[in-house]
Formats: sequence, structure tokens, C-alpha cells
Amino acid sequence: MSEQVELTNPVDLSVGGMYGHIFRRIFHISMFLIPIVYFEFGESFSESVGYTLPEIVSIVILVAIFGEALRLKFEFTVFGQREYEAKQVSALAWGGFAVGMVLLLSPVKEYAYPLIFTLSFGDPFMGEIRRRGVETREVIIYSIGFVFALWILCWYLFATPWWLAFIFAPICVFAEMPRLRYIDDNATMLLIPLAGILILEPFIGLM
Repeated sequence: MSEQVELTNPVDLSVGGMYGHIFRRIFHISMFLIPIVYFEFGESFSESVGYTLPEIVSIVILVAIFGEALRLKFEFTVFGQREYEAKQVSALAWGGFAVGMVLLLSPVKEYAYPLIFTLSFGDPFMGEIRRRGVETREVIIYSIGFVFALWILCWYLFATPWWLAFIFAPICVFAEMPRLRYIDDNATMLLIPLAGILILEPFIGLM
């Protein structure tokens, strides 16, 4: 069996059809709120419950893993998920795990914001232009430009080193491209660039 899967129309496979697809996209985009909540309210919340902020992130990841295991055991999907996710780890679970790893391993604004914004906005952007029949070459070009703009925005807002945009815009886009059977692009689009950030961090010194 091939480890690559065929590119399909996400609307056709979404629970709820077009409405489920739209809900999925809105939920995906709303993930941009996660770093805002983490950096603006995380410390005060962690103090109020008596745990450190990394401990809370780890607890959330563990709860998500347990919840996903239960979902897989009973083979059910919820509104907006894809039908095939009844029998494999969902995109939501992969995305949540990857976001959690970003907050655990690179918990500074300069890294977390552009990485999570890339997943939150960049992945739906790529999916929608691809769904409209844009050729792969154009999808790559437009997406690199879009993600580059996100990283430059984070340079302006959060002091992310501007030159990282030249490195990570193409890395993030190409990390989304493989259609792997068991690892969703929500994971690869974050974990691959995260690995690059961690490799470069000793030379940047932001953490």
C-alpha cells in the first residue's frame, strides 16, 4: 500500500458537506487565537491553577491524545471532520499535537506566532486555491508569497527576525505538500519548520 494518498475534494468527504467544510475552515483559522491566549493570559491562568505553563500545555496534549484514542476506538466523526478520519488520527488531533509541541519547544513570541499563524492561515489558503483547480506550480508560488507575508507581519508585530521569512516560507509550504496516509499536513506543516527553528536557535539566541 502506498504511503501517499490521492488528492481529493475536501467538501465531498466532509461530514456535513459544504457546511461542514466551511466550519472546518473557520475552526482552522480560529487557531490563530491560541498564541494570543497563551502569551496574554497563560501565565496568570497557570498561577491561578497551581501549575506551570508548560505543565498546562502538556496536560492539554495528554487530554487531547486520550480523547482522540476514545474517538478512534468508537470510530466516530464529528461535524466538519472527513469521513475517513473515523479510522485514523484526525487532522484536528495532529494539529493540536503540533501546536502543543511548538508551545513546549519554542515558547517565545518570535517563533510561536509565525509558526502557528502559518498553520492557521496558510494551510486553508493552500487548500482553497488548490480546490479551485490552480496548478501545483502556481499553488506553490502563491502560497510561498502568502506565508512570506505572514512571517514579515510577525517581524513587524512580534520582532521575529525578518530573514527567517526567506527560509521558512518555502519550508512551510513544501512541508504541507506531501499527502501522507497516517500523518496529516497539519502536523508536517508545523513540526518540520519547528525542527528548523530549533536547529537555528543556537545561532539566533531568542530562547
